[in-house]
Amino acid sequence: MTLRIVRQSKYRHVFGTPAKRDQCYDNLKLSVSAWDTNLIKVNPRFFALNWNAGGGGAFAVVPLDHKGKLEDAYPLFNGHAGTVLDTDFHPFNDHVIASGAEDCKVMVWKIPEDGMGGRHISTPEVTLSGHLRKVGTVMFHPTADNVLASAGADYAVKFWDVEKGMERAELSGHGEIIQSMTYSWMGDMLATTCKDKVLRVFDVRAQEAVAETPGHQGVKGSRAVWLGEHDKICTVGFSRTSDRQIFIWDLKNMKTPLRKQELDMSSGILMPFFDKDNQILYLAGKGDGNISYYEYDDTQNSELFYLSDYKSSDPQRGIGFLPKRAVDVSQQEIARAYRVHNTMVEPISFRVPRKADSFQADIFPPCVGDTPALTADEFFDEGKTEPPVLVSLEDGFVPTAPREFVAQASENTLSDSANGSLIMEPQTDAEFQDAYKAVKAQLEAMKAEMQQKELRIKQLEGLLAAATLSKE
Repeated sequence: MTLRIVRQSKYRHVFGTPAKRDQCYDNLKLSVSAWDTNLIKVNPRFFALNWNAGGGGAFAVVPLDHKGKLEDAYPLFNGHAGTVLDTDFHPFNDHVIASGAEDCKVMVWKIPEDGMGGRHISTPEVTLSGHLRKVGTVMFHPTADNVLASAGADYAVKFWDVEKGMERAELSGHGEIIQSMTYSWMGDMLATTCKDKVLRVFDVRAQEAVAETPGHQGVKGSRAVWLGEHDKICTVGFSRTSDRQIFIWDLKNMKTPLRKQELDMSSGILMPFFDKDNQILYLAGKGDGNISYYEYDDTQNSELFYLSDYKSSDPQRGIGFLPKRAVDVSQQEIARAYRVHNTMVEPISFRVPRKADSFQADIFPPCVGDTPALTADEFFDEGKTEPPVLVSLEDGFVPTAPREFVAQASENTLSDSANGSLIMEPQTDAEFQDAYKAVKAQLEAMKAEMQQKELRIKQLEGLLAAATLSKE
């Protein structure tokens, strides 16, 4: 059982309010892939949803103000040849989104500012090839512009400069499929959970693991989330007896968890989200109707204090949270979740009950804005590390003017006609080595794909021969 300690807190009475039915998003065709994913990502203008599309992979991008029932032939981003497994919005450009899919590719797309116009979009701005197996997770960097991480079923995490269309780093050493990734506050570290039940922490630029430790020992999936500015990581998973657990790890000593907490015997994989501004950890279980939330206190030996639950009789298949900069501060809304049902997405608004109408500075400290702290070159080549650029919400958040995203495909950029990925023509020895690695990776990927097809052909030939003999 969870130890629930009642204590004084300004978040003690936070409550969640579901949107009315006409303020939800209906008639959705969700992906039926068995891959462990949240299905949805949200930014201040849109949410993206993994879509159930025949003949390839697709995802939908729905404007937040497009409430109600979606049209049957909703326009999609459908350039992948395999099922889309994950998407992520660019943190500094609301009209750019990345996707990873079963076709082993990562694609970066521009969302038209004037809308889709009822048409599908099949051609991405950039296609990134290099993974040898399907890409299950994509995640943009929190401080460096145009830097994207992708994790594949080939046990590798790759970092890309999406504007230049090139790989910048690779993290290896995983023994099984990577189940989740989480950046540190300044993005210089990356923690991963893996099917081999090991929690790893990597130095992104050194491309090496700085810590490895056994994590949750249950057979079901585990996930990790970095606890804001602290050198602490929270993981959620299962014990050997299938109890759901929360572990808190201290980066200074990763031998054993700093805190262990048993939750319950429910079977749904937990999806964690940490609100750094209010120090609240939200836990939503797949197949559950509830969202539990806890206040994290690093001053008291990294304790998690139970606050409350949002309860619903409708189970959730996935969930995504709105960036803090877009919440409604006039209604004391500290968070907004978008719960995915079978055919619907339902917004849930979490509020702190207060009578005052004025801006509540104590519950709305400066939050992460939409301006990058670094360029990709500053992060990788110059080794700079900066915290995210913060903005005040006192006067409401005003988004910066949309920036033009242009992939650097000039006359000395070669286009790989086989998969549309960009390979920069080498100008220096370092660029030559990068180009060589990219071409070699693409060649290996094509060989692996051909081997899989040849194996499938042999299997089908065997079935055909067996069927022929049985008829005779």
